[in-house]
Amino acid sequence: MDDKAAEKGSGTVVAGGNTDVAARLEEMGYKEELTRNLGMISVLGLSFAIMAVPFGTSTTLNIALTDGGPVTILWGWVFVSCVSMAIAASLAEICSVYPTSGGVYYWSAMLSTPKYSAFASYLTGWLGTVGNWTVTASITFGGSQLILAAATLYHEDYVPTAWQTCLVYWASLIGSLLINLFFNKHLDKLNNICLWWTGASVIMIIITLLAMADTRNSGKFAFSQFDASYSGWPAAWAWFVGLLQAAYTLTGYGMVAALCEEVKEPAREVPRAMVLSVAAAAVTGLVYLLPINFVLPAIEPLLQVASLQPMPLLYKEVTGSAGAALGLLFLILGIWFFATIGSLTAASRCTWAFSRDGGIPGSQWWKVVNTRFGVPLNSLILSTVVCALLGLIYLGSSAAFNAFTGVATICLGCSYAFPVLCSLLRRRKMVADAPYSLGKFGFIINGITVVWISFSIILFCMPTAIPVTPQSMNYASVVFAGFSAIAALWYAISARKHYHGPAVSAIRMAEAAPSPL
Repeated sequence: MDDKAAEKGSGTVVAGGNTDVAARLEEMGYKEELTRNLGMISVLGLSFAIMAVPFGTSTTLNIALTDGGPVTILWGWVFVSCVSMAIAASLAEICSVYPTSGGVYYWSAMLSTPKYSAFASYLTGWLGTVGNWTVTASITFGGSQLILAAATLYHEDYVPTAWQTCLVYWASLIGSLLINLFFNKHLDKLNNICLWWTGASVIMIIITLLAMADTRNSGKFAFSQFDASYSGWPAAWAWFVGLLQAAYTLTGYGMVAALCEEVKEPAREVPRAMVLSVAAAAVTGLVYLLPINFVLPAIEPLLQVASLQPMPLLYKEVTGSAGAALGLLFLILGIWFFATIGSLTAASRCTWAFSRDGGIPGSQWWKVVNTRFGVPLNSLILSTVVCALLGLIYLGSSAAFNAFTGVATICLGCSYAFPVLCSLLRRRKMVADAPYSLGKFGFIINGITVVWISFSIILFCMPTAIPVTPQSMNYASVVFAGFSAIAALWYAISARKHYHGPAVSAIRMAEAAPSPL
């Protein structure tokens, strides 16, 4: 399709230059405020950095080990990868029609009927924003736990305190804030480096583990060993609960829509990056996790680790060397470095975009772009502060990390499903001529997206093991309900009076106009 082709009816333009892109953005109701200096590889790198496959699967390994072991680790990854491809393709199609940093909340507004546009936009906007915040919190928190877990490689009796974990977590957030602020012009280079670092790290880790392992598990163990006894759940349900490991890792691809207004050709490059990042992540995870199954030591000691991060001990047990384990952990923490920066970048842009339309209390502050640094500084600070406050949950419960992962997966999943559902209910009329089209498979792919996400809302509120204690409780539902209450209260007090959805765009005006006789 020609880069300057137009979609009849909705005015979609796949921009071939910055002038066309600016015109398209103005047509959607916004003016250019950010510098377009990112290409497809940069967005792909950002999405890949946020998913951070080796890091994400490592920090949530205890979930899969509790709920089934090798079968959950391997086949859970394969299953969720296939579902994630359907979700990413559904979002990519919509993004190619509406390439704006508003992302999911803008899409919901445009794809729903004018009567419900504002409410659909408000609901999706809050789900997406909270999802972005909690993904950032969970990524940063998981890495902070890993840093302290590294000390146990040499001092097995050391048990990190809640305050120590929180201090490392807060320091990491401040570091990400400073890098996002002072190195904003170089974020595209960091995203590119992330691709190479992750690929090289996976290769070095699996070669080291396979070469240094004294014993290896059989193929039968690696592909079919299933033990749900640690969870207390029935076997089939335990496998589904264990899918949180893969679902949490494969969830950040939709966040990159918030970078649309910093990409040179967003209608083409962002959708491609979404889908390719999931495909790359799926392959990377398979290459990383299958060797882990072959060298997996006894599971029970791994689940008894005080830090709730068994991967450092796994590295040490397999290699027989604390030094080798520390070296492998350093590679994982390098991936975490890119993930924390990228997730905070996406969260701040999402917050900024939603604030432009008055979706967040105090929007007049959060929507400002700092001319000196070229970033929405206030939104960047707000995202950091919210994540910092979420860290306080850990002082009351060691299960805080599971709450972050669960809420992030649920909120982002819901924010992805809502515009897709709106499109389905209107029989996909608004994306019929999308530049990135799913064609005749659109209804099936969209249907898979909505059904899976609806099921996962219930699934990921479940504790990973029963009986439940205050320490093992999955507080995802509590955090989710807390943010929902804040959003509902703000809507009742103020937003329902002044929030009318995204800025009045030429698209919405054309749709609302009466048809000529």
